[in-house]
Amino acid sequence: MLVGACIGLTGIAGFLLPIFYVSVLTLDPVASLALAFSAFVVSGILGWPAYRASGDLPLRECGWLALGSLVGAVAGVFVGLALPAQVLTVILYIVVLVSGTTVLVRMRPKKSIKLKDDAQTGERSVAVYVAVGAVTAVICAASGAGGPVLVVPILMLLGFSPRSAVGMSLLDSVAIGIPSAIGYFVGGSIDASVWSLLLPALIGHGIGTIAGSMNAHRINATVLKVIVAVGSIGVALYKLAGMLLG
Repeated sequence: MLVGACIGLTGIAGFLLPIFYVSVLTLDPVASLALAFSAFVVSGILGWPAYRASGDLPLRECGWLALGSLVGAVAGVFVGLALPAQVLTVILYIVVLVSGTTVLVRMRPKKSIKLKDDAQTGERSVAVYVAVGAVTAVICAASGAGGPVLVVPILMLLGFSPRSAVGMSLLDSVAIGIPSAIGYFVGGSIDASVWSLLLPALIGHGIGTIAGSMNAHRINATVLKVIVAVGSIGVALYKLAGMLLG
C-alpha cells in the first residue's frame, strides 16, 4: 500500500517492492519478482487511463513500445530464472541503488534545450520505440525494476513531455509486468505460501495507488521523491555492504 501510494503520488518507487519482499519478508528472489511484477500490472492499469483522458498518452507510440516490451520481458524472465539466487539478489540491490541515484540526478535543474520539431512531438521510427521497449524490458524483467524509472528518462530524451513519458511508462509497465509475473510464477516453483500473499498484496497496492493519485496535488512530490531516493540508496548500500563483508 505504501509503495502504491508513492507510485500514485510521484510515479516512482516500484523498484522498492522486490527489495521489501527479499529484505523484510525474506522471500526467495524469484518469488519476490513474481509478487512485484503482479503489483506493477495493477498500478499500471490504474494509472495510465488518467493520462489518456488528459490527452497526454500517444497510443501509436505506446503500442510499439509495448510490443517491444512484451518480447523483452519474456527474454528478461529467462535471464532472471537462469541466474543463481545470490546473483539475482545482488542485481536487485544494485538496481535499487542505481534507481535511487537516477531519481536524484533527474531532479537537478536542467537548462532549457531547443529541440527539433520531430523531437518536440516525440516522433521517431517504429524501430526506435520497439528497441527502447525491448531493451528496457529485458533489464526490468531480469532485475525487478518497475519500468518508469528507466523508461521515463529515455522518453523525455526522445522529446516527450514529462506527463506523456510517465503515462507511457505506466502503460508500458503493464506490458512488462504481465509476461514477467506469469513467467516467474510458472517457472520459479513458487511455494504455496507465496501464492497466498498475492491477493492481499495486490489489493493493498491498488488501494495505495488510487489514494496516492487522488492526493498527488496535496503533497510536495519533490520532497517525497528525495525521501524515497535517499532511503533506497541507503538500504541498497547497507545490504550490499553486509553481503560483501559477511
